[in-house]
Formats: sequence, C-alpha cells, structure tokens
Amino acid sequence: MKLIQILGTGCAKCNQLTDAAKAAANELGLDYKLEKVTDMMRFADFGVMLTPAMVVDGEVKVAGKVPSLEALKTMLQ
Repeated sequence: MKLIQILGTGCAKCNQLTDAAKAAANELGLDYKLEKVTDMMRFADFGVMLTPAMVVDGEVKVAGKVPSLEALKTMLQ
C-alpha cells in the first residue's frame, strides 16, 4: 500500500492537489492511503518550504504547484 501525503494548510491549491492525487491513484488502480498534513512543523520534517506538496512513501515528489493528472500518475508509479 502506498502512503500519499498532501502537505498544505487547506488552501484552494492544497485541495486541488488532494483531489488530483486521488484521481491519479484511482485511475492507476493503486492500493493507497491518503493523509492530509496541515501541521507546518511536519512540513519541515520533509524539507518542504512551499505548499502544496505531495509526499509518496516518504519521498517528496512535488512542492509549490499542482501538476497535471498525467504528471501525478507518473509520480505515483
């Protein structure tokens, strides 16, 4: 099971990334758990300074933007 974490404060772009990550994971048929991380102190644990960010299995895949659905699918594979 993949752990997908969305780091963000709940802004519109954070919600867009959450929805897009879910859509990408579902299209790929992945077995995953999605967690929203809103605690800014935890962002620093990942070295993330810009939100929204997506972390997959502990590895930061993107920060500071919402990639396309196709780009997200590539990141999740």
